[in-house]
Amino acid sequence: MLGFLKGRPEHPRLSQIRQLHLFATLGPRELRVVDGLLHERRYLEDEIIFDEGEEGQALYVVLSGRVLICRPGEPDGGRIAEIPTGALFGELALLEGTPRTAQARAAEDCAVAALTRADFGGLVETHGAIASKIALQLARDLGRKLVARHLTLEMRPQ
Repeated sequence: MLGFLKGRPEHPRLSQIRQLHLFATLGPRELRVVDGLLHERRYLEDEIIFDEGEEGQALYVVLSGRVLICRPGEPDGGRIAEIPTGALFGELALLEGTPRTAQARAAEDCAVAALTRADFGGLVETHGAIASKIALQLARDLGRKLVARHLTLEMRPQ
């Protein structure tokens, strides 16, 4: 009866988010639920996505282009990281609304998909299993980042 749904073309964004480690444990139906919560936004080169000190409201997935994480007003000298297509940033905002510690700005024209903390909270209420899978992957990713940062700091000359 639902065979016609199998032939339905997949939203292009769905194939992109399927590749993200954050959503790696989600099945096809679960991915469609998450995709329905994503808000796509476009930014022009040098446009600010969020600024240091702002309350974190969402995590972002770079769908196209690149995003710079930098000190405010210092996109070149204050560069912290460059986020390529297919990567995510701002993930701590899903857990708490602490102030952003840096600025995110478009390194070139780009498109991002945002998952807001409010939508994630709704996901916890309506699809707890999906939310817990995402939260577990988020914890793993943050743990890896902390270990990598610790190793980097240990390797610096004293």
